[in-house]
Order: sequence, then C-alpha cells, then structure tokens
Amino acid sequence: MTPLVSIPYVDIRDGSPADLLARYKASALALVAAAAGTYGALGRVASLAALPLGDRASERWLTRNRNPYLAEIGTMAETLGVSGVYLLNLCFEWGCTGGVWDTGDGPLLRRVLDWPFPALGEHLVVAHQKGAAGEFLNATWPGMSGIYQAVAPGRFAAAINQAPSRMHGLGFAGDWLQSRLLTEKRDALPPAHLLRRVFETAPDHETARHLLCETPLAVPAIFILAGTRAGEGCVVERTETGFALRAMADGRVCAANHFVDREEGWRARPIDSHGRLACALGRDASDGFDWFAAPVANANSRLAMTARPASGALALMGTNGAVPATEVFRMD
Repeated sequence: MTPLVSIPYVDIRDGSPADLLARYKASALALVAAAAGTYGALGRVASLAALPLGDRASERWLTRNRNPYLAEIGTMAETLGVSGVYLLNLCFEWGCTGGVWDTGDGPLLRRVLDWPFPALGEHLVVAHQKGAAGEFLNATWPGMSGIYQAVAPGRFAAAINQAPSRMHGLGFAGDWLQSRLLTEKRDALPPAHLLRRVFETAPDHETARHLLCETPLAVPAIFILAGTRAGEGCVVERTETGFALRAMADGRVCAANHFVDREEGWRARPIDSHGRLACALGRDASDGFDWFAAPVANANSRLAMTARPASGALALMGTNGAVPATEVFRMD
C-alpha cells in the first residue's frame, strides 16, 4: 500500500498565499497537471487548448471586476509559469457535505469537500494566516487565493458548498452554458473570495453571518457557519443578491448541494445530494472521522474536516474518494 503523506502546516501570517505557493511550487504544478487529466487522455488533449483560453478569460473577468486578489493571483501565475492558475481560482464546479452540531465544547463544524480533480487530497496544506480581525487556519492548496474551509480560533469556522444549478429550460448542458454566460456579466466576488474576506475582516460570528448573507456574489453558493457559543450555527443559501438562512434545529444544521426551502427551478448537484444531507443529519456529534462514510464519503471526496471555533481545534484528512490519502492532521 502507498504510505500516507503528512499534511504540512505553513505559517504565512506575515505573507500571503503567494508565499505558500513559492514554498510548494511542485505541489501546485502537480495539481494543475492532475486537473488537466481529470477526464482522461481525451480531456488532457482538450485541456491543451482549454486551459490557455480559460485562463485568459478568467484574467479578463477578474481585471474588469477589480478583484481584490487579482495581483496575488497574477504573482502566482508568474511563479508557476503555466496556464491554469486564473482558471482554477474561478472554478465553481464542486460538491460538498457539511453541518454544525452543538456539543458541550461549543459548536462543531464537519465538512467533506467533493471535487472530481484528482490529487487534491494528497496536496492539502494547512496555512496559518491572519487579517485585520485576527488569525485563522486555512485548509487549502498551493496556488489558491480563496478560502473553501477554515477555522478562526475564538471567532468562527466556515465552509462553502456549491449551490444547485439554476434551470433555464435548456437541458443540462444548455443550462450550464447559460449560467456561465450570465456569470461573465457580473462584477461581484466569487464565493471563495468572499469567504476569505470574511475570515480576514469579521471579528465574530454575527458579523460573519451578516457578510455572508448580504454581500453580492458572482454565482450562487451555500455557506456553513459555526460560532463559539451554543446555538451559533447556520446554513446560508445564497443566490447572487438574495439569501435564505437556516438556523440550528435539534442541535444541528446541515447542507449538501441543493436548496432545502426552494428547490423549484434548481437542479441538485451530484453525487446524491439529498441522500448525503439525510445521512449528515442522522449523524451525532463526536470527534474522529467515524462519520466519514457513504454516501457522505463518495468517489469525488477529497478532504474531511472537523473544527471547533471555541477552542480552535482542527482535524483534517485528505482523501482519494472514500479512502484516506493522508495522515490525520490535528491542531488543538
């Protein structure tokens, strides 16, 4: 069996994700290469044209929107010297399952990220970052500017789930293309950049919730937020300009990749979003990763994480589908 790798801890409190990339350039190059080969040999051939075109389109979109992290992404693209950095930083095609549970030690956030890109599990990094509001631990990858899941000790923990796809009556492929065309016309923040802004600037759970609800978005998203005190947990189901807030009930609140209260006009994301949500709701709060099992664990799973904002405790495991790809990283 292939030995499990360790997840590195990297202190970049006096730097930025560009400094993380400089230290782990080989990992970032491996991720770009793996992304190009996600759909086999045919996909790799198609990526030879698609990556440069997608990269240029993504750079133009970020430039037109005066994205606050554009210069940082540009630095990372120059460091790697390959196509794909701009495009991967705007990739919205992933699934996830997660939730918040009340416990005697404060709210517990659980999170599984599903993404078809291979190699994500073994290239995970825990980046220790800081912003104006304080420090946070970001479970991320070299070359990524946004935040998909993180914990800010003493403040909150949060993660992003992909929202369902909007139906335009054009079939699966037509709906996807129409959504991309509409996104091209918008000038708001991508969800991962909004979550980074929240970790950098929000001093507490209440402020974080307000920002996640009210800040305009480039695409719909689902945010899971856990605070430090009993009852501080919610799911924010976002469209570009609106939101629906789901609070904790019976000591928990969970989300997958569909809108719970407004499913009409939306298509749930695979794999088995409704089944994953039902499974997550049925799990009790406990430490460890015994809850990481099918259908929450599936062929696209790339990481499993738990976080307790009250204490700052973080446990993280990279996965290759339902199989561990790394040793468990723990920080108390």
